[in-house]
Amino acid sequence: MAGFLQMLAFRPLVRPEKINQAELVNQARKIHRAWLVAVGAFVALVGAAGFRAAPGVLIDPLHAEFGWSRGTISAAVSINLLLYGLISPFAAALMERLGMRRVVTGALLLVAMGSGFTVFMTASWQLLLCWGVLVGTGTGSMALAFVATVTGRWFVRHRGLVSGVLTAAGAAGQLVFLPLVAALATTHGWRPASLVIAGVAVAVVPVTVVLLRDDPSDVGTTALGAETGEPKPAVTRGSGLRALGALRDAARSRVFWLLAGGFAICGASTNGLVGTHFVPAAHDHGMPPTMAASLLAVVGLFDVAGTVFSGWLTDRVDPRWLLGMYYVLRGVSLVLLPHLFAPTTEPPMWAFIVFYGLDWVATVPPTVALCRERFGPSGPIVFGWVFASHQVGASLAAVGAGLIRDHTGSYNLAWYLAGTLCVLAAMMSVAIPSRGVGTQARNIVLTRRA
Repeated sequence: MAGFLQMLAFRPLVRPEKINQAELVNQARKIHRAWLVAVGAFVALVGAAGFRAAPGVLIDPLHAEFGWSRGTISAAVSINLLLYGLISPFAAALMERLGMRRVVTGALLLVAMGSGFTVFMTASWQLLLCWGVLVGTGTGSMALAFVATVTGRWFVRHRGLVSGVLTAAGAAGQLVFLPLVAALATTHGWRPASLVIAGVAVAVVPVTVVLLRDDPSDVGTTALGAETGEPKPAVTRGSGLRALGALRDAARSRVFWLLAGGFAICGASTNGLVGTHFVPAAHDHGMPPTMAASLLAVVGLFDVAGTVFSGWLTDRVDPRWLLGMYYVLRGVSLVLLPHLFAPTTEPPMWAFIVFYGLDWVATVPPTVALCRERFGPSGPIVFGWVFASHQVGASLAAVGAGLIRDHTGSYNLAWYLAGTLCVLAAMMSVAIPSRGVGTQARNIVLTRRA
């Protein structure tokens, strides 16, 4: 217990002979501000995850009410996923200029607007605007580059673990909202479900305003585990140019392209395919949508455990080999999935749900670690671009799987293609040069900044 209190202490405990017993107890009770910032980031990410969990549940209700094809509805999801990734590096650069708190607050309000305005739509282009543009931009501003920014500024010790916990926030949001959205859509229609998500996004705003802080120096402390305070990031006038400059520098490195290619496949095999099409695919085999949504929520439950454990492993194991293992196992599970669908949940399907949940975003902590290790101070922005490739893959898979379903009457081909691509992602991950060679990528960025 004493060791745990010392870990959370606001500053290292001084020698007992220099302070009285009461002061020592007060110091031990103080929690480092980094943990409060992490809590604020977690709540924001959970709130943002709510509407991103909704599209897969609402595809069938929208198809039934408006007669829009699954390809059209999937196109809106595709725009959402694409912007979710492409906005990320610019948001990371904007956080350097305006601060995390302002950017995240504005992003939550965009999510609320996008989800709330859907109740008034009457044409498919309005779906593209609300689901695609507004919600995609809002959630993209709180994407995983935000996680990299928080951990990079506030944590030296426990970075991998905190990256895993914050990454799992998206899964936690899915866990909380999916069964609720499915139940509301089934009993009351899809409009009340959209309004609930909008309300939750607004409710999260005060929490982020109170807990989030941009830099340890703003509250007179240092990053958790740092011996001396690092200088506060300089405010840049051109956040867009900063993001594009980081991309130009990183693109000179083979490491960047291997990470981006693997992460594109990661997005295609998770958010784009399973996250968007699992519920309608299960419904094709006679499973009720509420039951399928509950299974996807259980994926989110095990995703929390898997991602936190992956963060712990990232602090101890070569991230390249972790990625290779994760992709191979995911590919095998996707190839088997078409044979597991049934009107009811049988033990083999439960095995898939547990396993796939553990692997869902376990790839994020090692990818964040590699970006930070190889690209130095520009690591969060570079990761934003790597994550953009993740969402490009997710976007293509979302619309592609919808078109496959429309033209073949089945999702089977989509599952097989995704499983094969995962093996390719594993090969790309283990092909990343070892740290001694890969630091050349970091030197490119640091040389330019100097």
